[in-house]
Amino acid sequence: MNAVSPRPWLFDTHLHLDDEAFDLDRDDVVARALAAGVGGLLTVGTGLESSRAAVMLAGRLPQVWAAVGIHPHAAPEAIAETMATLGDLAASPGVVAIGESGLDYARDYAPREAQHDAFRRHIRLSLDLDLPLVVHNREAHGDVLEILAREGARRVIMHCFSGSPDMARLCVARGYYVSLAGPVTYRNARRLLEVATAVSLDRLLLETDAPYLPPEPFRGRRNEPAHLVHTARRVADVRGITLEELAAATTASARAALGLGRP
Repeated sequence: MNAVSPRPWLFDTHLHLDDEAFDLDRDDVVARALAAGVGGLLTVGTGLESSRAAVMLAGRLPQVWAAVGIHPHAAPEAIAETMATLGDLAASPGVVAIGESGLDYARDYAPREAQHDAFRRHIRLSLDLDLPLVVHNREAHGDVLEILAREGARRVIMHCFSGSPDMARLCVARGYYVSLAGPVTYRNARRLLEVATAVSLDRLLLETDAPYLPPEPFRGRRNEPAHLVHTARRVADVRGITLEELAAATTASARAALGLGRP
């Protein structure tokens, strides 16, 4: 199918539309996404100001929804006062999730104890508000799963999944959603391709994480939501289904995960 067709209708379940990389052409980025068939966008906060910007974008653009949260790199900022403010922001129109929050052991920009505390606070906020939690996980698989289980997290989206097929199956067994991003298109993506076939379609999501993690053939360039079509096509190919079938299934999963109901 031509990538500029208004179908298939895809949902980008994770991007950062407030990022300065989009300051010069943000509305054009959204227009290109719509032209490519990407009709839903979840822009995700990484701090208090980023979350406020996400809320503003969701209020201005009908195709955009927002998540509010503190990224694990900024975990020390997730104090009680900040979390209360996030709770207030979560009541704004268009806010459908909490996050992104989680653990990042790849860079350890924040002390792990602070990351654990911030993660627990976000889980509790998502439970209090009955909103899905967008989980960041880099090289912290065991601790992420343990904390989610210990805190009783229910509505969970595993953003930019990087674990094993067995971990993906465990997440699905718990009722979590597993989201795949641009790296599934890379030449060394054998394990992610196994994940793409291991996860049932009703628990599979797609994302760009734009402006980061561009799929092939855009590596080395700014990512944007229109590029989701390339990720979707790769996942559809490995599953042996059409792009249209994958788009319909993952969009339905996205709307279910975010509590949006039928389009």
